[in-house]
Amino acid sequence: MNKPFLLVVEDDHAVRNLITTTLETQDYKYHTAVNGNQALMEAVSQHPDIILLDLGLPDIDGVDVIKKIRTWSNVPIIVISARSEDQDKIDALDAGADDYLTKPFSVQELLARLRVTLRRISYTNSIAEQEKSIFVNGGLKIDFASGCAYIDGKELHLTPIEYKLLCLLARNIGKVLTHKFILKEVWGSTLESDIPSLRVFMATLRKKIEQNTSNPKYIQTHVGVGYRMLRISSEE
Repeated sequence: MNKPFLLVVEDDHAVRNLITTTLETQDYKYHTAVNGNQALMEAVSQHPDIILLDLGLPDIDGVDVIKKIRTWSNVPIIVISARSEDQDKIDALDAGADDYLTKPFSVQELLARLRVTLRRISYTNSIAEQEKSIFVNGGLKIDFASGCAYIDGKELHLTPIEYKLLCLLARNIGKVLTHKFILKEVWGSTLESDIPSLRVFMATLRKKIEQNTSNPKYIQTHVGVGYRMLRISSEE
């Protein structure tokens, strides 16, 4: 795909300059916003492909900005914040952020996160152009229409919950899904007391799709936060 158009939302002049200079070196086009209200106006009027968002804005908390944007757009949002506590990350991801980068960060890491997001955009767009009934990731294949899943050509015998978990992760490939989000989507509950059950089902699912559960290839655990399905390179 062509280089995307980014919206950089950052009130700190030095950090904003670092980000925009980095984008310029890679020929990315961008607009900037220095507060939440300006960010919302730019998001509506400019239709960015990716938003880089600071949480500590002077007028509106960044988490609230994410929530507002998610009422009308699925644009990828990468949070760049000095808030490093797990709960801050969980709140942002639950609100709808796609990724979370903690300050201070390296230019290389920022560019890597952008590349990951671009691959996910490209994949999503390619899926939209095809029948949305088949998902393939490495040796994993899901036929949504028939409700069947396969690993290396062999049909998986999954429980209804395991199948729901697998489909949810597949439809959000590359994105960290929090425990709360998964519980809501699969069980219709957000009770923390249900997290142990989620871990049990995730463990049984892993046993069925991973060759080595101690070094998982498909499902990555984000300790204290949730899970992510990794995109498997076509060369693997």
